[in-house]
Amino acid sequence: MKIITWNCNGALRKKFENLLDLNADLLVIQECENPAETKDTKYTDWAENYLWIGDTKNKGLAVFAKQNIELQNLNWSDKYKDHRVKHFLPCSVNGHFDLIAVWTHQNNSPNFGYMGQFWKYLQVNKSKLNNSIIAGDFNSNSIWDEWDRWWNHSDVVNELKEIGIESLYHKFTKEEQGKESQPTFYLHRNLMKPYHIDYCFASPIFTNKIKNVTVESFQKWKHLSDHSPIIITFDE
Repeated sequence: MKIITWNCNGALRKKFENLLDLNADLLVIQECENPAETKDTKYTDWAENYLWIGDTKNKGLAVFAKQNIELQNLNWSDKYKDHRVKHFLPCSVNGHFDLIAVWTHQNNSPNFGYMGQFWKYLQVNKSKLNNSIIAGDFNSNSIWDEWDRWWNHSDVVNELKEIGIESLYHKFTKEEQGKESQPTFYLHRNLMKPYHIDYCFASPIFTNKIKNVTVESFQKWKHLSDHSPIIITFDE
């Protein structure tokens, strides 16, 4: 099984063909348009098996799958107390495991933006994550931890680890959080501003089957996006 997560930086209808040769079973794509609301027939023909959410038809979060894969929207709660968080798209894959697609936002929150949004989502849905893959653009790294927050990036990583969920990139490379050698994002496509902010976390059943984790070369993708795809391959 091969899973790819990529922030396409919009207009996926003009870019999806670049993903074809990668032959992924599942694609988690951020900032893509809703296939149901586009007139681009090539895009809609390609996007036959998908789930999508978003605030506007032009930029949302989607899971795309091969035709032989069944996706079922799980409709987990995205509310923490009285406030919705965004964006999280949980789905069942062939009834065998759950995939939670992620694209965190600041969401007009002065205190709980980005990883804070995921921390809130985690508090509501933690009990459901015993057989899960969590993948996407978290807009976060432990280099931005702040001393007076209890939901720092490192705190959330540790909270996931307590329930057996780990980052597959870090598990595979044996690198530490905050010391990643392979950036996934270049701010304004500036090679002097590299950051690792995209992740794939997973339960032990998946961490024990990792075959390969690759961050694609930014040189290959920079004409398409400020993010590089992360490719995770598992043994069958």
